[in-house]
Amino acid sequence: MECIDVDVFYGKFRAVTGVNLAFGENEITALIGPSGCGKSTLIRSLNRMNDLVDGARVEGQITFQGEEIYGKDVDAIEVRRRIGMVFQKPNPFPKSIYENIAYGPRVTGMKPSSMDDLVEEALTKAALWDEVKDKLKQSAFSLSGGQQQRLCIARTISVRPDVILMDEPCSALDPIATTRIEDLMHELKNDYTIVIVTHNMQQAARVADRTAFFTALADESTGDRTGVLVEFDKTNKIFEDPADKRTEDYISGRFG
Repeated sequence: MECIDVDVFYGKFRAVTGVNLAFGENEITALIGPSGCGKSTLIRSLNRMNDLVDGARVEGQITFQGEEIYGKDVDAIEVRRRIGMVFQKPNPFPKSIYENIAYGPRVTGMKPSSMDDLVEEALTKAALWDEVKDKLKQSAFSLSGGQQQRLCIARTISVRPDVILMDEPCSALDPIATTRIEDLMHELKNDYTIVIVTHNMQQAARVADRTAFFTALADESTGDRTGVLVEFDKTNKIFEDPADKRTEDYISGRFG
């Protein structure tokens, strides 16, 4: 998956500008940077979630497996199936645990040989099956916050995506639940490409293969602050020997 000279606008406001970024298959890429630098805007553009925001538009190219995802004949719903999203706060459907997983395959027209097997597979991959296998008919809201977030990951997995986007997936979780999600990400990258937005520097250092640092600069034409990609490299290089002083200042806590 690749961004080529990507600008993202909300109306006349340019939220992100000039992003060139390639996401490696079966890798975890972390997007870090101060609030307001466009990380969430960019990640929501990677599966056309921003299509649902009035006035949002993308210039440049975002390609997935060589195909422009904003092309005229591209089905945005199919894009979102293949490039799934897990949000900041757990958002299970007001349904049973089982139906949370089965809902996506049903509405997308999947015809698994056994829905029960598909539900078990998704929950197993999300490291949740052993905890819920005896209460699948219970409400998803009966689960803890960390379990709900893993349920949302299982729900994303159930429609068999290729990429999983995670927008601060641990920000509402306690340290123990956060560790479970991080361990899960390491397991999932064997089957999926993962992109995560995080404000937690230690989390990025722990889970990511590569890290992109963004900051916000004043747009010369409007005076608005717009997000720019400062540096993108292997995570250990970003944290141990960054090429740009702005990256070093942010990681060390002297900026942002």
